[in-house]
Amino acid sequence: MKVSIVTVCFNSVKYIDEAIQSVVTQNYPDIEYIIIDGGSTDGTVEIVKSYGDKISKFISEPDFGIYDAMNKGIMNASGAIVGLLNSDDFFYDDKVVEKIANSFISHEIDGVYGDVQFVDSVNTKRIVRYYSSRKFRIEKFKNGYMPAHPSFYIKRELFEKLGYYKIDYQIASDFELLVRFMHNKELRFKYLEMPFVSMRPGGISNRSLSSRITLNKEILRACKENGIKTNTLRVYSKYFLKIFEYIVPQIIRLFGGYTRKASNA
Repeated sequence: MKVSIVTVCFNSVKYIDEAIQSVVTQNYPDIEYIIIDGGSTDGTVEIVKSYGDKISKFISEPDFGIYDAMNKGIMNASGAIVGLLNSDDFFYDDKVVEKIANSFISHEIDGVYGDVQFVDSVNTKRIVRYYSSRKFRIEKFKNGYMPAHPSFYIKRELFEKLGYYKIDYQIASDFELLVRFMHNKELRFKYLEMPFVSMRPGGISNRSLSSRITLNKEILRACKENGIKTNTLRVYSKYFLKIFEYIVPQIIRLFGGYTRKASNA
C-alpha cells in the first residue's frame, strides 16, 4: 500500500532538511514523498534538490497560500493513503509510516489519526506540550476541538469525493476539512495511540490575538457549513482546557518522566 506524504514549504531553509530526513529514513518501503514549494529564495530549493530521486515529486512555483499548496500536493499524489508533514516538523521515529499503513491494511477503515508532541525549537528533545487525540469525539467539534491535524491520514480517493482544503479560509481550512470528512457517518476512522510527529510551536493561528479571533470565526463558519450547532462561548471555552496541555508535561517532568497520555485534545 503506497503512502503519499506531502510537505508544503516557503523559505523553509532552517528546518526543511530535518523534515526530509525524517521521511527518507522511514522503514516503510512504499512511500511517495511530494514537496510543494511556493517559490523559495532562501536556499530551500537547493536543499530539496540535493536529495535527488529520494523526493518523488518537487514543484516550486507561486501559489495562493498554504491550503492551495496542500491541494496541489494531494492532487499530484498517487498513493492509496495521503498525509501531510509540515516543513518545520519531523516524524516521531522511523516506524510511524509503517504503523499507519499497517492500520489501513489490518482494519476496514477510511482514515486514522493520533497524537503530536510540541518540542522546543532548539532542543527538540524537550517536550513542551503533548496533544493527545485519545478522547476526541465527533461532538467535540462544536467546542472547536479536532484531532491533531498532522496525524490525519486518509484514503486519497476521498478527496475526489468530498473535496479538498477550502482556500477561502485563512487559518481554519484544516478544521473545516476534518469536520467535513469525520462528520460523515459513512466513513470509519481509527485512533492510533502514538505520537506521529514532533512539532515546533509557533503556528499562524497562535501568532496574535487577531489570528485567534480569525481562527474562531472560521471554526464557527466551518461548523455552520457542515451542520454542527455551536456558539461563540462554546468555541472559546477550549482555551481554559488547553492550559493543561502545557502544565501537565511540566509537572510530569518534575517527577522524572513523561507519558504520552499526559493530556487530551
